[in-house]
Amino acid sequence: MAKTRTRFVCQACGSVSTRWQGKCQDCGEWNTLVEEVVVAPSKERRRATATTAKPVSIASVGMEEERRLETGLKEFDRVLGGGLVPGSVVLLAGDPGIGKSTLMLQACAHYLKREQDPCLYVTGEESLRQIKLRADRLGVEGKRLLVYAETNINEILAQLERLRPVIVVIDSIQTVYQPELSSTPGSISQVRESTAQVINFAKSSNIPVIIVGHVTKDGSIAGPRVLEHMVDVVLQFEGDHNHAFRIVRALKNRFGSTNEIGIFEMHPEGLREVTNPSRFFLSRRSADISGSCVTATIGGSRSLIIEIQALVTPSNYGIPQRTVNGIDPRRLQLILAVLERQSRLRFGQSDVFVNVVGGVRVDEPAVDLAVALSVVSSLKDKPVGADTLVVGELGLAGEVRHISQMEKRLHEAAKLGFVRAIIPGRNEGERFPESIDVKAVQTLNEALAILSLQ
Repeated sequence: MAKTRTRFVCQACGSVSTRWQGKCQDCGEWNTLVEEVVVAPSKERRRATATTAKPVSIASVGMEEERRLETGLKEFDRVLGGGLVPGSVVLLAGDPGIGKSTLMLQACAHYLKREQDPCLYVTGEESLRQIKLRADRLGVEGKRLLVYAETNINEILAQLERLRPVIVVIDSIQTVYQPELSSTPGSISQVRESTAQVINFAKSSNIPVIIVGHVTKDGSIAGPRVLEHMVDVVLQFEGDHNHAFRIVRALKNRFGSTNEIGIFEMHPEGLREVTNPSRFFLSRRSADISGSCVTATIGGSRSLIIEIQALVTPSNYGIPQRTVNGIDPRRLQLILAVLERQSRLRFGQSDVFVNVVGGVRVDEPAVDLAVALSVVSSLKDKPVGADTLVVGELGLAGEVRHISQMEKRLHEAAKLGFVRAIIPGRNEGERFPESIDVKAVQTLNEALAILSLQ
């Protein structure tokens, strides 16, 4: 009879305890420890899993050129760093219904148009009929795309060993379970153990595996952070359900840059690649309206021109509201504090709403000056100008700080017809397009004076 032992695993951070506690000692969360019964592996299994690898000299390690499998979706391959690396494990996470399964089916279909090797799509949440209905809607066909409805990790690995497909998709890892563990599918131990076995298969067979994962209410990847450390690539598939566009963002990539993003547009027949995202984000922009300012942000290897809108209204409640979509709310608080201190503007009795048009999320401080000017534009009810681009980071003293890759940002703006740009003074002297009138400013108040917003 197999030996068993009991342990308690925190559902929030994944820490393990030998006894139940009301509060996790590692993360401080209450009532998150769940009991699990672990079955000790038999001697035969321990012998079977013993490694036969031996230490080697680093000088003897081969450095052949890395071969990548291009899926055919250029935006997806861009985020991966040029395609799937054989033997890599990719974790794709996103909100329910955002289009993860659609993206995976289309990636497999585009690959099979050029290659003869089969792809295996393992589904644990949907039936084969549901997958077929989606494939028909997307126009996906071909006998080399194999679908397999199973959640037992042992059965899945057995089929992978038998079929040896060129690409494997598991949708989703939260439905897969290891029978030797007593916990339910989706628990931390099940997700971690199943992922570990998938990684062992990928590395030993040199077959790339894409794992689809769930996210929590706050948008982070469900399960312990150790899951992100285990895989080679972590991709976040994000977007607003009220908008058509979707973004694939690299959070971790052992084989490429983590700054790349891929942009798609959702249509009834599937996802379409957006080859000119700047023009897409500005396509419905109204000219010369107050509270609107255009800025440039860097998304991986390219520049994105986006619009930031602000609305400042008198507050009807005791505490004024600060509602933000697309930037860090704490960044807005900092910008408002700088405006109040350095420009003598008052927002204590006003509600402030800031939105990055299209639902884009921007983490770069280079948009600080554009946010500040859009807020002041709404407060004064004066437009910034439809042909004006604003780029700059704000310091606490109201100074406008240097921004990297300014030349790339302005060249993208010139393509879209912008004729004036307000940039940090420390960027003055760089090579910019002749079609743009560049105004270099040292402080926030200088930018306000140029636009007559003081």
